[in-house]
Amino acid sequence: MSEHTLKPDVMPENPEKATLEGKNKFLGFWFFLGGETVLFASLFGTYLALKGSNMQDPPAEELFSLGLVFLMTMLLLTSSLTSVYAMYHMKNNDFSKMQLWLGITVLLGLGFLGCELYEFYHYIHGEHFTFRSSAFGSAFYTLVGFHGGHVAFGLSWIIVLMLRNAKRGLDLYNAPKFYIASLYWHFIDVVWVFIFTVVYLMGKVG
Repeated sequence: MSEHTLKPDVMPENPEKATLEGKNKFLGFWFFLGGETVLFASLFGTYLALKGSNMQDPPAEELFSLGLVFLMTMLLLTSSLTSVYAMYHMKNNDFSKMQLWLGITVLLGLGFLGCELYEFYHYIHGEHFTFRSSAFGSAFYTLVGFHGGHVAFGLSWIIVLMLRNAKRGLDLYNAPKFYIASLYWHFIDVVWVFIFTVVYLMGKVG
């Protein structure tokens, strides 16, 4: 039996790096994450440079509603915790509980996306704050929308993994895939913490 199809009764302590392929995927992911970090850093720098160029748009302290943003933050941070539970059960070779906690993670992520879409709809139709209304609007929608796109991608990634391996179960071949998807989800959450602080909190205090 090859290492790809090996299904041990007890998973190794670090099943995501128990095979050479798993180690390579893990290393490649960190290179990918470095590029993503540089990209988001550029978007943050652009936003900070343009946030005062709002023209006829309302200033950030009048525009943003921290109540909705706080709810979005709680949904995303809680989803990070549930993905930790999922990886805990992966390491204990409990595939059904891993799938359960990943499913909860997906639901929380969908809740976050729903709130973000509602926020954008309110800004566009209620405040007439659009991507093209000012440089501030362009920078805001690019940064926050780009993050939202990453959330949608992360959710799609997790859902595909869950469906594709529903009958296959957990083995040393797909364990690294689940683990890397979980790491990516944590990265998305960390980026949101910076968005919450830099865009919304700093925006409210001027």
